[in-house]
Amino acid sequence: MAFTLYSLLQAALLCVKAITVLHEERFLKNTGWGTDQGIGGFGEEPGIKSQLMNLIRSLRTVMRKKSYIIDTEKAFQKIQYQFIIKNPS
Repeated sequence: MAFTLYSLLQAALLCVKAITVLHEERFLKNTGWGTDQGIGGFGEEPGIKSQLMNLIRSLRTVMRKKSYIIDTEKAFQKIQYQFIIKNPS
């Protein structure tokens, strides 16, 4: 299998989808990555852990419904590709 731009995009999409399915109460809180109430004071920089949690929360918010659309589109593309290969014109 060749390393192409499509395979790179597919791997990136898979990683983003893996982040979006992380459930905060079931998985992240058990590993110590749950929500922290101690954000910090005014002017203090947030730590790397809180920045990563904000990134995960943002990805979950933005990509949840879009991932359903992308999954459906990819399924139709695979069906169409299989149909073209089995029934060449």
